[in-house]
Amino acid sequence: MNYAVIWYIISWVIRVEALFMLLPGMVGLIFGERSGLIFFPLAAVFYVLGYLLGRKKPDRTRFYAREGFVVVSLSWLVLSAVGAVPFVVSGTIPHPIDALFEIVSGFTTTGASILNDVEAMPKAYLFWRSFSHWLGGMGILVFVLVLMPIAGGQSIHLIRAESTGPQVGKLLPRMQRTAKSLYLMYFVLSIVQFILLLCFKMPAFDALCDVFGTAGTGGFGVRGDSMAGYSAAVQNITTVFMLVFGINFNFFFYLANLRFRAAFGIEEVRWYFVIYILACAGIFLNLKFVGGESAPDLHHIAFQVSSVMTSTGYSTVDFDKWPEFAKTILVGIMFTGACAGSTGGGIKVARFVLYVKQFKVKAASLLHPRSVSVVKMDGQRVDSEVLHTANTFFFIYSAIFAVSMFILSWDNMDFTTNFTAVAATLNNIGPGLAGVGPARNFAEYSYLSKIVMIFDMLAGRLEIFPMLVLMAPATWKRNG
Repeated sequence: MNYAVIWYIISWVIRVEALFMLLPGMVGLIFGERSGLIFFPLAAVFYVLGYLLGRKKPDRTRFYAREGFVVVSLSWLVLSAVGAVPFVVSGTIPHPIDALFEIVSGFTTTGASILNDVEAMPKAYLFWRSFSHWLGGMGILVFVLVLMPIAGGQSIHLIRAESTGPQVGKLLPRMQRTAKSLYLMYFVLSIVQFILLLCFKMPAFDALCDVFGTAGTGGFGVRGDSMAGYSAAVQNITTVFMLVFGINFNFFFYLANLRFRAAFGIEEVRWYFVIYILACAGIFLNLKFVGGESAPDLHHIAFQVSSVMTSTGYSTVDFDKWPEFAKTILVGIMFTGACAGSTGGGIKVARFVLYVKQFKVKAASLLHPRSVSVVKMDGQRVDSEVLHTANTFFFIYSAIFAVSMFILSWDNMDFTTNFTAVAATLNNIGPGLAGVGPARNFAEYSYLSKIVMIFDMLAGRLEIFPMLVLMAPATWKRNG
């Protein structure tokens, strides 16, 4: 285990986060909030701490997948702990576990909150929790790699450990160029959405926070009613961009390089839109024929399906009041999630496509034992190791879900509340149903349950394996 390079990278994470803390401090200055000024001394303290930790560059910078998993999981733990400090020190969220829950929900782009009155929070802190979505959406280590390339091409281990989905490859020959390319696309799309929201008269501060929540598919709102109080035009723009940020970023990379056949040949993207359309149609018909609505408002349906499927978590209506079939569809797409390689959460469409294809191949082999069938994705054979990893992921995911449900049940909440609370945190969705529906929050859970859901949010964002590797004793053995 190369401990020196691990702490060196973490020191850079602390320094970068400290610099970003200056932004909410500036927001505090702009709005005349004295409580927001606390970000400035905290930024200085953490920058010095990061500098001291990484003052000496490691003699040996080479590392492997094991270190990559450890660096990513430890970096996210440190990132969250540091990010929670301003809430505790300022008294905005006094209890450390509540503050940690809120900021982990931000960085993991979950959007689940313990705040009962979000509008009472100073704008500097609203900015910080929303900005955490934007940082966590693409991945803080991806950003750090732009500033600090790792010698020897080892940075692929960091991006693989932090990225979402069953497989990650290089879009460009050098990983630093790949990181720059990803963040450039991310930044440009964010700017375009911000300009459009301003054009439709959304207040600049609200528009900025909306962009952070949409781009990171996080969903922290600055109003108590989330997105319900804004115009239909603003809601429709948000709907479109939630869908956009739920798409595999390879799609945009290919488009930007005029490789249209490669872009539209991504099978997962096609299934992503098929699932979205079917979910919208199912909810529309359910509201029309069971919900008693003669003309269900399509733009609200489109918004909520986009929000839940991409794990953003914004809401324009209280979908907990929809008929059971509509709510079942929403719970279903909580698990399906967005595309691999996007900022969205969930199990990912790519994995579900692989599961369906494996089922078809297995059924064919039972009916025709002598036939030879293989699983293909985008016209190429899927490696058996990828299939094994996807299947292992689902097994461990199910085990974590069951254990989390068991622990949360100690709080004596109803089954629907507990089930959707775990689904919402492990899939990085935000709101669930019943006691954690869009009109409620997670404040009523005990601190033990909140710790469990903090783990779930981190495990869901990091695709489970980095968190498990961190806890394995074999991980910490020194290289022979």
